[in-house]
Amino acid sequence: MGFMDGWSGKRIERVDLTGALVRDVDLRGARFERVVLTGTRMRGVELGHLTIDGDVEDLVINGVDVAPYVYAELDRRYPDRAKMRPTDSAGFRTAWDILECLWDGTVERARDFSPEQLHERVDGEWSFIETLRHLVFATDAWVRRVILGDPHPWDALDLPFDGMPETPGVPWDRDVRPDLDEVLALRNDRMATVRRYVDELTEERLEADTTPVPEPGWPDSVSYPVRDCLLIVLNEEWQHRLYAERDLDLLETLR
Repeated sequence: MGFMDGWSGKRIERVDLTGALVRDVDLRGARFERVVLTGTRMRGVELGHLTIDGDVEDLVINGVDVAPYVYAELDRRYPDRAKMRPTDSAGFRTAWDILECLWDGTVERARDFSPEQLHERVDGEWSFIETLRHLVFATDAWVRRVILGDPHPWDALDLPFDGMPETPGVPWDRDVRPDLDEVLALRNDRMATVRRYVDELTEERLEADTTPVPEPGWPDSVSYPVRDCLLIVLNEEWQHRLYAERDLDLLETLR
């Protein structure tokens, strides 16, 4: 099988390949970030030493849907993971208790690293400081803006996800380098906001829809189920702590 030269080592960004046919392409060593593969079909492929991190559903390999096995194994490895899918208000309080405890341990661990390491990006992922900034953004977006109705919930240190289009009024400073204590002060304030909300959460409020915020921003100014908003926050908190621990593990090996 021969391959045309010219693309090896290149960056391919913001390209719409919806419905495209990709044939006789060598992707060895390629890296995919923020790629949507929903509905993709692959035939005659060779997959070896492949790593996939993301939201995986209905992944069928040689006729077998492997996604349920993956999720069952993750629940086995992390017994608290299943508690991040609560069904009632008490469950959301329990989930937030767990996250507070887990993050306390991760932050204490991070204090053993130098300021430079806490700003270091590992394998192109966010630094520890950037991760905390992003979680502030997630709380501001889904709790303070969508649930609580604040049209301007943002702090200058908020860090949106990389694929978000630039939105007027939403801060997005990629170059600022606050220290850990500065970010933690903001982060703790936002965590306290969620704590107060889930402590007062009732079944009626959990099953309600939010009132759209008229001012433009992110997410869109429409109504959302309160349950879905809180589940998004739980998922963000859970996943990004795992990413942070993974990167701290790697940074530790470089000491």
